[in-house]
Amino acid sequence: MGVSRWIQYGAAAFLGVSALAAAGGASAQGMVKNTYGDWQMRCETPAGAAAEQCALVQNVVAEDRPNVTLVIIVLKTADGKSRLLRVVAPLGILLPSGLGLKIDQTDIGRAGFVRCLATGCVAEVVMEDNLINQMKSGQSATFIVFQTPEEGIGIPVSLNGFATGFDALP
Repeated sequence: MGVSRWIQYGAAAFLGVSALAAAGGASAQGMVKNTYGDWQMRCETPAGAAAEQCALVQNVVAEDRPNVTLVIIVLKTADGKSRLLRVVAPLGILLPSGLGLKIDQTDIGRAGFVRCLATGCVAEVVMEDNLINQMKSGQSATFIVFQTPEEGIGIPVSLNGFATGFDALP
């Protein structure tokens, strides 16, 4: 899988989940329905929607830089056809360098940021089966943001409970 291939952009990446995963508010929005290891399942019914939308969410802070936080969100689109990985990173990061991802020691590649909001910048990808399986079987993911082209900050994210939580997504 090539460096830029872990992300495939598409219209599905922008469907029906903005309320649950709005940058900054993602950690506070939605009611916690269950906890799967280090992941929480948060659910809410977006305005005008007939059905509840749920997502797996984990908030993480860089150990050596408390001002660098990420919100990791995994969900299925409202039509049930796509699975999305959405990462909200803090303002002030270098956008052209994108967001790097390693699972355990395997380099998955980099994803571009798709938009910035007042509270953070969002990288969003349609998850292919290969990436889902790597996250389900892995121990930890490391998301890498850049403050300069040479300086990447690796932020470890536990995958404990991911497989069970992902399978429980409605």
